[in-house]
Amino acid sequence: MKNTKKAVAFVAASAMLLLSACGSSQNSSDTGSSDKPVEITVWAWEKTYEPVVALFEKAHPNIKVKLVNAGMTSDQYVALNNALAAGSGIPDVAQFEYTALQEYQINGALKDLTEFGAADLKDDYTPGTWDSVNLNGGIYGLPMDSGPMAFFYNKEVFDKAGVTEVPTTWDEYYEAAKKVRAAGSYIATAPDAGFFDSMIWQAGGHPFDTSADGESVTINLTGDAGTKKFADLWQKMLSEDLINTKVATWSDEWNRELGDGSLAGLLIGAWMPTNLVASAPQAAGKWRVAQMPTWEEGGTENAENGGSALAVLDASEKAKAAYEFVKFESNNRDAIASRVGGGAFPSDTGTLSDEEFLGKTTVADSDGNEIDYFGGQKYNEVLAQAAKNVISGYKNLPFEVYARSIFDDNVAKSFDGSITVQQGVKNWQDKLVAHAKDQGFTVKES
Repeated sequence: MKNTKKAVAFVAASAMLLLSACGSSQNSSDTGSSDKPVEITVWAWEKTYEPVVALFEKAHPNIKVKLVNAGMTSDQYVALNNALAAGSGIPDVAQFEYTALQEYQINGALKDLTEFGAADLKDDYTPGTWDSVNLNGGIYGLPMDSGPMAFFYNKEVFDKAGVTEVPTTWDEYYEAAKKVRAAGSYIATAPDAGFFDSMIWQAGGHPFDTSADGESVTINLTGDAGTKKFADLWQKMLSEDLINTKVATWSDEWNRELGDGSLAGLLIGAWMPTNLVASAPQAAGKWRVAQMPTWEEGGTENAENGGSALAVLDASEKAKAAYEFVKFESNNRDAIASRVGGGAFPSDTGTLSDEEFLGKTTVADSDGNEIDYFGGQKYNEVLAQAAKNVISGYKNLPFEVYARSIFDDNVAKSFDGSITVQQGVKNWQDKLVAHAKDQGFTVKES
């Protein structure tokens, strides 16, 4: 496997054991066969996978699926790291956030799906999601869903504030934020690490890169033009009390403010409609969705904010059957429809061009009731265009999970005014550089 010395980015003692785990598949002559009875183990935290397993097993009666929820995102990664380090208990398939995928690919934990013909599926997915699984010349997963960014706003509050036209540039967004604040609401809350990265991406930034051999990384937040654009804007808005820094995203108070209009805007992934219905049902009919503001008049640039892929673990001895499951989940029309019906936003071009999907004006709640949340707007038309506008080429760090875990201790400290956003970014970069060196990477800072 490649770069076993970087396996310490998973857990401190995993390098040697991860080598043996990967070696188990390389030394095996049996990569799995879908025409013989076989059971595969799949780790995934999303409930939308559950009904699709039944569809898959009906279409593939010789393949049984053991679906395991090993924890949400980082909790699953910890469990997976422990399994890789021990060389046992490794699933055949696992769900990964796009931002975490490269970390496991560089360490040799994932199987290149090119040998199964995965590269032929490129045109079935949006450029942004395909870019996220196409790593270092191989295909290390298939896109399951996506999160192109969009601007969700409370039209009732905007009308009250005198914001009669949706801002299309960041200058207009800043002016709208002042009017919304004067009306007693906020247009945004303080960002988390995922949002921060997405905004750098949307600004055309490229602060991170990793060499094809996984030996060196570039960490250049302080010198990156896109990072500076966003940091400067956010600092200006923080200084003028245009961002609510007191409310934590996904908290009960955040939900309440979405519902009562205290929070009148969200810059977030396209998976948000179902969450809005669940989090702020009392605001039904008041919200709308628009394209993200851009840095230049007439721009269309966008970024991803969330989404995940299914990947086959390199240690799997049932890789053929495992790939058939991955392909079915991400490419079968019935499987996709089931997951989209459960609230996932699609990554496939077929759904994003489907007339029924594009014409939808209601959002299903948890009981299956259709809610007119966006005032009759064909919201998926906006979100589908947002997916087309995602720019390619943004890179995450090969230890992105760690990078995001220390965001609050560095950049987020600027939200209380004790330091500037720019200083927080510098502190974050210093910690990332130190961590990269500790893991054995050669680091470039420019």
